[in-house]
Amino acid sequence: MITKITMNDVASYKAPTTLETDKKVNLIYGLNGTGKSVLSNYLYEKGNTGFSSCNIEGLNNEDILVYNQKFIQDYFYEPDNLKGIFTLSKENKEAEEKIKNAQKEIENLETVKQDKGTKKEEFENELKKKKQNAENKTWGIKTEYTGGDRVLEFCLENLKGKKETLFNHISVLKKPQTNPNKTTEQLKKEVEAIQADTAKKYDLLPQTIFLAQDVEENQILQKNIVGNENSTVSALINKLQNSDWVKEGLQYLPKKVEDSGEQCPFCQKNTITKLLLEDIQAFFDETYENDIKELRSLLSSYETSIDKLHKKETYESNPFIVEKKSEFENLYNVVVQLLSKNKTQIEDKIKTPSKKVALVNTDSVINNFNQFIKETNKKITEHNSKIDNKEASIRDIKIQFWDLMRWNYDQTISSYQKDKNEIERKIAGLTKELDATEKSIYSKKQIVAEQQKNTVNIEKSITFINNVLTELGLDDFHLEKHADNLYKIVRVEQDSDTFQTLSEGEKMIISFLYFLEMCRGKKSADDVSGKKIIVIDDPISSLSHIFIFNIGQLIKKEFLFSDKYEQFFLLTHSLYFFYELTDT
Repeated sequence: MITKITMNDVASYKAPTTLETDKKVNLIYGLNGTGKSVLSNYLYEKGNTGFSSCNIEGLNNEDILVYNQKFIQDYFYEPDNLKGIFTLSKENKEAEEKIKNAQKEIENLETVKQDKGTKKEEFENELKKKKQNAENKTWGIKTEYTGGDRVLEFCLENLKGKKETLFNHISVLKKPQTNPNKTTEQLKKEVEAIQADTAKKYDLLPQTIFLAQDVEENQILQKNIVGNENSTVSALINKLQNSDWVKEGLQYLPKKVEDSGEQCPFCQKNTITKLLLEDIQAFFDETYENDIKELRSLLSSYETSIDKLHKKETYESNPFIVEKKSEFENLYNVVVQLLSKNKTQIEDKIKTPSKKVALVNTDSVINNFNQFIKETNKKITEHNSKIDNKEASIRDIKIQFWDLMRWNYDQTISSYQKDKNEIERKIAGLTKELDATEKSIYSKKQIVAEQQKNTVNIEKSITFINNVLTELGLDDFHLEKHADNLYKIVRVEQDSDTFQTLSEGEKMIISFLYFLEMCRGKKSADDVSGKKIIVIDDPISSLSHIFIFNIGQLIKKEFLFSDKYEQFFLLTHSLYFFYELTDT
């Protein structure tokens, strides 16, 4: 059933004009030139390219039969003979009953088909809506990364025009197994680092090489360094456990001691005799001095190695160090502070040789620092490589960008895919059911076609048309059967082109009666037509008032007061005829 007709860009319809209806019977009055004939011509031949801007809504496989001037031209002016109209006879009751039952089943199946088709359309619209919602969400990628600084806009090349294009692109990407370890800000920095005017390559950073780590394990640091045990003062010095104090005091004595004695640097009395000095000096023998000498050598080696370390400034200007300034300073300061502490320990050992000291092993802190430098150098190498291979680097950043977007929008995509799979499963089920219904309808139509061959003929239409002509007083011409499935208009003493000799009113009447029978019957013996929509455009042109009344009565009886047709449209320019039909 037609619910809406839109006429546009044809004849008098310069702009879209619509006719909306929910009625079975539609009587339309309009003056000449208002577009009635254009409307009927569109319904007569919808496929004509001249009506490409026009549209019909609500049709569901109904046949549209149109009576207008184009119909008369096609059926009466050009052909030599009229096509026969097949109508049902009443002789074969069994065939008639089978046809009736099959048509009823077809009608029920058509209702089922329409219901399933409507349900399928609802699911398709639901899926379309869900996709649009998902597309609107992923379109946020375009709005966020185009415009503004435009650093990552190259990643959306050919994807900025339509929401559907961008969504289709991201939805087919495989979701990364883990959350990408780079943010969009980091990707922006990478792009700027290789494409900006200030982009440049950087030298690798030096690692820390400390050559005096063996000092930290030297056993002399754990040795209790004391003087000669055979010295006469050794027992006293060892008992007092103050050899370092005594050694320190020697520097305050003169190199030569007089016989009268020298003043003791500790008690300030003349107790230091030549003999005592020799005994004290004998206590600090060659072995003792060699140990002290070795300690000084270790200190010198340790200090030299510390001095050879790279200064902090060597690293601080590098942008890759700046990114992790806090981590760098912590690692670097730990190394420097530990080395400084060990150096102080050695100095203390020299000052107090009898004291045992244990230096902290610096292997782990130096290795930690070097590992940090190694990782930083790896990034520098990657950066330099990207500078050397900009195109490949940009492609890689683009891949990383879309991996990140796919991860961030996974909930939107996964939710849509789940809904899509479920809805498509339902649609597939309905499609299968619709196919089965179509096959059933086709099967029933085959039954109708087969049974119709036993019970249809063209004589019944001839009889009806001739009887109406007689009733109207038009007995100068009539229809006759011509060959198996054709009609011929016959006139007394007229052999050919009889239609051309008829008056305009006679032409209108016989053509309308023929159309009326066509609506009732079928175009062929095996024609299984479904529901019909009838359109009649000014059937009373050139007719006298009495004929107008008769045609009006035929239309009322056949179309206005009948359930045989799905829908009926009549268009007229005659106000009299319009009121004749509305007077029910």
